[in-house]
Amino acid sequence: MASSLLEQLRQMTTVVADTGDIQAIEQFTPQDATTNPSLITAAAQMPQYQEIVDETLLKAKQDAGSAMSDKAIANLAFKRLAVAFGLKILQIIPGRVSTEVDARLSYDTEATLATARDLIAQYEQAGVSRERVLIKIASTWEGIQAATVLEQEGIHCNLTLLFGLHQAIACAQAGVTLISPFVGRILDWYKQETGQEYPPAEDPGVLSVTQIYNYYKKFDHTTEVMGASFRNIGEICELAGCDLLTISPKLLAQLDSIQEPLVRRLDPEKAKTMAIDPISMDEAAFRQMHRQDRMASEKLEEGINGFSKALETLERLLVERLCARMAGEKMVDHAAQDLFKACDLDGDGFITREEWLGTDAVFDALDLDHDGKITAEEINAGLGVAVKPAMAVA
Repeated sequence: MASSLLEQLRQMTTVVADTGDIQAIEQFTPQDATTNPSLITAAAQMPQYQEIVDETLLKAKQDAGSAMSDKAIANLAFKRLAVAFGLKILQIIPGRVSTEVDARLSYDTEATLATARDLIAQYEQAGVSRERVLIKIASTWEGIQAATVLEQEGIHCNLTLLFGLHQAIACAQAGVTLISPFVGRILDWYKQETGQEYPPAEDPGVLSVTQIYNYYKKFDHTTEVMGASFRNIGEICELAGCDLLTISPKLLAQLDSIQEPLVRRLDPEKAKTMAIDPISMDEAAFRQMHRQDRMASEKLEEGINGFSKALETLERLLVERLCARMAGEKMVDHAAQDLFKACDLDGDGFITREEWLGTDAVFDALDLDHDGKITAEEINAGLGVAVKPAMAVA
């Protein structure tokens, strides 16, 4: 029997699961895994993870004492939840877990450094070596400068929300361990801008990651390239051979269900023979290239705003949960309603991909009929909590 696309892909690329759902990770057994606020928000509503959430919340409240506000406690709890889920994931996978710095700190180098060090300290206090953790930081100039310092301290970084070659070159010069260029979000921008459909081989996101990969291999940069944010398995197959690919459970399942030959598209030896000019990157060059690349600048800002809103939603839910627990009440979970209303920006009763505040992996998981829209009923089914459609569009 022929090998599946997923089995063949694993022979040439490290497969990473883009999910906070521990059961999905157990099913597909990836080498690495990644988490972020929207993934944790979704996972935290699932019955099997309630104990983790409650224990983390109550311990944060106990450690904070009476001087800290509920919102500050919720922020502390989020950081601890990120590590708690990371620790659970590391019990399953053989590789590394990426844990995200608060996106609201993306333009603050010192605050990013402090948060990253705190996250690593939590992992090390739990007995996990920093070699198994990647600190996930947005690819702003300020974030890249923080990553430079962290890498020198032996704290490895995953630079995310990366859309342009200038960001990739700055990360490589900084000695960053890994970058996560967002394939699908680049495609989204070009489709909206041009009104065109793109076959996988001509997909702008695929072409962007291919360009970055070839640049890195041509000039022997050690920074790894991890393609992320996929819309379809065609994009994934066109990037076979990339160092790593982080893939949602839905697309992992599709790859696992297809038995046909998979051709390696990216190869370091081929890249070395290509005629590519080196580019020197300093802050002035970075900012000039960023201004000139409208797609990269718009998608970076949009991504930071989206992740920030997702974190604010999670913090609000944690405050409500904490108040109910401290009052000894049975928790009435309005997470789905809150999440729906936060994302349904135009109030038309469904969430488009452009409105969605979190990651593509969660969007794909909740979009049960794959029509590019999430309804209140789909949030209900996905998170397993009661949602009334009338509430969702109020």
